[in-house]
Amino acid sequence: MPIKSRIRTIPDYPKKGIMFRDITTLIKDAVGFRLVIDGLAQRYTGHTGDFDLIAGIESRGFILGGALAYELGKGFVPIRKKGKLPAEKLSQEYQLEYGTDSVEIHRDAIMKGQKVLLVDDLLATGGTALAAAGLIERLGGKVFEMAFIVSLPDVGGEKRLKEKGFGVFALAGFEGD
Repeated sequence: MPIKSRIRTIPDYPKKGIMFRDITTLIKDAVGFRLVIDGLAQRYTGHTGDFDLIAGIESRGFILGGALAYELGKGFVPIRKKGKLPAEKLSQEYQLEYGTDSVEIHRDAIMKGQKVLLVDDLLATGGTALAAAGLIERLGGKVFEMAFIVSLPDVGGEKRLKEKGFGVFALAGFEGD
C-alpha cells in the first residue's frame, strides 16, 4: 500500500472548502512511517556532502526531520511557532491558506554558509516554507532543497517555491484530488 493511500483526508478543516491532508494516519503505521523516512533517505543519501543540517518546521517537520537527520548522520534544527524558543531568535511572519502565523529560529542555529535541507509534511501555498527559508537565509545559510511528504500542486505552492529558485521534492502529490 503506497504512501498516498495511508493519508486521511478531512473535508472542510480547519474551515469550509479546505481538504486537510492528515499524515497522522501515515506515520502511526510502522510501514507507512518507514516508507516516508526510507523514501526521503533514498533521495538524499548520495547528497549528504551537499548539505550540512536538516531543519524541520513545527510540528510534523520535527518528526520527519529528526528521523531523517538521524538516518543521514546530520544535525537537526527546529523551526518553531512563535513564542516556543527560549534563546535569542529571529521571527518571520507568513500567510497560510486560512490565516497568518509566524515561525522562529534561534540566532545561533545556522552558521553563515551552511547548507540546509528543509523538511515539512505538506506543501500547500508555500508560505510556511518560504518563511522558514527566509529565516535560514537571514542567518547566512542556504536552502539546499525543500522536502515534503505531500505536495498539493493545485494550491500553487510548489510553483511558487520553484519560481523563487528553490528545489522541491515531494513523495506524493494530491493533484486534482
